[in-house]
Amino acid sequence: MAYTEALKNEAKCLYLQHWDMKDIVAELNLANLRVLYQWREKHDWDAGLRHENQAATLARKVTALLDKPDPTPADCTKLKTLLECQNLMEKRKGFIEGTSPKRDKKEKQGKGKTKANDVDDITQDDCDKIADALFFGYQHVWRKAKLTERIRFILKSRQIGATYYFAYEALEDAIISGDNQIFMSASRAQALIFRTYVVAMGRKHFDVELKGNPIKLSNGAELHFLSTNAATAQGYHGHLYFDEVFWVYGFAECYKNASAMSSHKKWRRTLFSTPSTINHPAFKLWSGQKFNAGRDEADKVAVECSHAVCKDGFRSLDRIWRHIVTVKDAQRQGCNLFDIDELVDENSTGEFNNLFMCHFVDNDQSVFRLKDLLRGAVDSAEKWQDVRPERKRPYGDRPVWLGYDPSRTRDNAVLSIVAPPLKTGGKFRLLERIIIKGKRFQHHCAQIEKLIRRYKVDYIGVDVTGIGAGVFDYVKDIFPKATPISYGVETKKAMVLKAIDIMEENRFEYDASLTDVPNAFLTVKQTSTKGGTITYASNRTDSTGHGDVGWSIMHTFINEPINHKRQRKSEYG
Repeated sequence: MAYTEALKNEAKCLYLQHWDMKDIVAELNLANLRVLYQWREKHDWDAGLRHENQAATLARKVTALLDKPDPTPADCTKLKTLLECQNLMEKRKGFIEGTSPKRDKKEKQGKGKTKANDVDDITQDDCDKIADALFFGYQHVWRKAKLTERIRFILKSRQIGATYYFAYEALEDAIISGDNQIFMSASRAQALIFRTYVVAMGRKHFDVELKGNPIKLSNGAELHFLSTNAATAQGYHGHLYFDEVFWVYGFAECYKNASAMSSHKKWRRTLFSTPSTINHPAFKLWSGQKFNAGRDEADKVAVECSHAVCKDGFRSLDRIWRHIVTVKDAQRQGCNLFDIDELVDENSTGEFNNLFMCHFVDNDQSVFRLKDLLRGAVDSAEKWQDVRPERKRPYGDRPVWLGYDPSRTRDNAVLSIVAPPLKTGGKFRLLERIIIKGKRFQHHCAQIEKLIRRYKVDYIGVDVTGIGAGVFDYVKDIFPKATPISYGVETKKAMVLKAIDIMEENRFEYDASLTDVPNAFLTVKQTSTKGGTITYASNRTDSTGHGDVGWSIMHTFINEPINHKRQRKSEYG
């Protein structure tokens, strides 16, 4: 088989990025490994790696993880390990790359090694220079509002760097003011993303090793990383950062606890989130309904929360400063991370507006209720004591079910790994969901094969539409019990009704950091065929992965009989 020079160069690039040889073969659809080894030897690919020592390799891998817009709990665990390796290497070999304000001063003054959490030499000027280099226009708007606004509420597009920015803002404020900072998220995994960013920023920009949880700085400031569990969110005080509030279950109670931690007039309160639906309790705060509730008509105020008013930031009469940042706003203010035309092509109009233009979903059109979906959002690190994501076998030898759903328009797909109830009527738990973008189906097959080695897989449901057919042909050879799912009116009806039953019975759980899970189910709507038959759809002909997360999960649900007996003997079975 003849291969083009372009393909060979692509293979070389992947090799220099330390891809596994088998993965390169699968990714580029090469005939065999022998071809790849021949190219490596003939063109001396290893010459490109000889300049890279272990420290450079670690730095490259850390940078790649930090650049991910939507890091998973597994990514955070891996990043933590890499940062620990970097720290050991620096201690043993004195390896230090780049410059930082603290290190420059230490060298000039002839001081010894910096102690952990020592921030005494960092100045406001140091922080300003770093912020000027790091952030886009809208992030500087947030930075300016910090000086004048006590309560900030930000409605934002996905993946514009809000968590990253506020991690820096809080670290800077803790260093300069000595004030406590509190990060609150729906789950521990989500809160630890904040901590991961903070630790990485301390190392990269200030040359300070930040340790502990909470992190206690040399000036007395403490940085706490909390989940919304009421038992863990008591007794703290400081500036509060509360992320993805429109996806938090029991928001009213959570916000009450959060407000108590930042009641004093010196403490700021910052909420930021992508939109869910207007039925979510946080919408009452956003829209001003909460402020006006119970007030006499004469005392009610008009609260401005439209994009036209809030696109540059606006403090309304309820004393909340609101800011709306769509993906187009972000691009106009310097964010060059998106190809908006491509996003429009990849998503239906409704999905694009919800994900990137800050439009709330019309919950009345969905067959699923947001309240039922968010009820299953849990802090998995605390609640699932039998699941250990960091282990080689996260769920031991207990069975899991795997759902595979391909995109309808591109070589994308979603893999969902679900722990089924151990006994009749128990709960399903989403252990992982893997989103594959822009890969050939051979890569999808390789991912499934890895999961079969990682878990005790008892069932695989594969949508055989499009590239799914090729995936199924491969999977059935290594897993003969794989089940093909051919989409039709009755099949979709059975899957959706089964999922509705599970949600209404509160039999599904997932980590609260995975906000795309409830969002995906909200896209499923009742519609009809040309012949008038009732069916269900989620604009899947235009979607690359938004609704597909929900359908991949439904591929596992359908393996349980619809008319099962609900005799629950424990929470999970």
